[in-house]
Amino acid sequence: MAATLQHAEFPPASQIEEETPPTDSREPGSSNLELEGLDSDEDVGDEAEPKILDTPQDIRLEATANTVAVHPGRDMLVCGDVDGDLYAFSYSCTEGLNRELWSSGHHLKSCRQVRFSDDGLKLVSVSRDKAVHMLDVERGQLVTRIRGAHTVAINSLLLVDNNILATGDDGGTLKVWDMRQGSAIMDVKHHDDYIADIAVDPAKRILLTASGDCTMGVFNIKRRRFELLSENQSGDLTSVVLMKRGKKVVCGSSEGTIYIFNWNGFGATSDRFTVKAESVDCIVPVTDSIMCAASMDGYIRAINLLPNRVIGCIGQHVGEPIEELATSWDKRFLLSCAHDQLIKFWDISTLATTTVNEYRKRKKKDGRLKSLSKKALGDDNFFSGLVEEPQKNDKEEEDVQEEEDDSDSDSD
Repeated sequence: MAATLQHAEFPPASQIEEETPPTDSREPGSSNLELEGLDSDEDVGDEAEPKILDTPQDIRLEATANTVAVHPGRDMLVCGDVDGDLYAFSYSCTEGLNRELWSSGHHLKSCRQVRFSDDGLKLVSVSRDKAVHMLDVERGQLVTRIRGAHTVAINSLLLVDNNILATGDDGGTLKVWDMRQGSAIMDVKHHDDYIADIAVDPAKRILLTASGDCTMGVFNIKRRRFELLSENQSGDLTSVVLMKRGKKVVCGSSEGTIYIFNWNGFGATSDRFTVKAESVDCIVPVTDSIMCAASMDGYIRAINLLPNRVIGCIGQHVGEPIEELATSWDKRFLLSCAHDQLIKFWDISTLATTTVNEYRKRKKKDGRLKSLSKKALGDDNFFSGLVEEPQKNDKEEEDVQEEEDDSDSDSD
């Protein structure tokens, strides 16, 4: 049956709940979802100045979030959880000023991915319930719903521009939608397993898909046709991003190997290297050469591409698989969501200035990852020893932890 487009009815104003701003008689509490009031007999005349933190405080959720996206122009995020709910938050480095803005429960099953439009006015989400939803960002109201957009659960989403989006499902079908028409302008199935991630080139012409059938797919959305599949790799391809100003395509995989393709050389990998991780489940570029990768082991690694090096650890969700990463609009923070029901913030403001030398540096004797941020140490919990604290002497600061590397070359 063809997918149908419906325009949502807006709920009456009485059903729209607005967040009550804190009064001057409150101090920031430990919770990110609400603030606790002061006792009636407490003196409020000597209220302390708000504490400014290096990063926003963690946001604790009621259920595990599968996906997180950041507004393209302001300090706002939206996450989607396993119950099908969407939550919007504003975040701040001032202690206690994270705020829930709105929530939406329109999906019937787990929300798989959520993305902002380039102009920041619309939000699109996909779900295991096979539906595509478009919402108004300011109020979280449902604007457009495509019921039965796929015949099986939708797993991945990419907004090509403000009107065109691509969706991939658990069965390997890729669809491209024109939201002005409310219909699919491309519907192809060339993968034998789920589509884990989708990327597009800067010209908005070529779509790349990472699939559980161990191949990367190439699709021409201008000509609306399938181009080719890469050779089979040794594990599920879990993520796909463009690096080196679009000259390289990088795929993460379930067995912890990173595969590198040359642009227009999609049939076979040009390079590969292995990370000492259970998997490379999601990747976000930070610069043309540096990316952050998250794994089932709970670590977020900063990785340099060509020369292929693991620079160190950005942060961790201790012992919890990480579902997704996102960078803030100003590239100052990295956000992560994991099975511990937390959204965490990591300072990556200095990562862009990191340089990686061509020559091999000696490995750390204990084999642990070099810490790239204070929070990466986990100094607030029992597990702080899992990641090594940087040493003060210059010789130790120059050491870079290397992962096992079977790359064919280190040149661009």
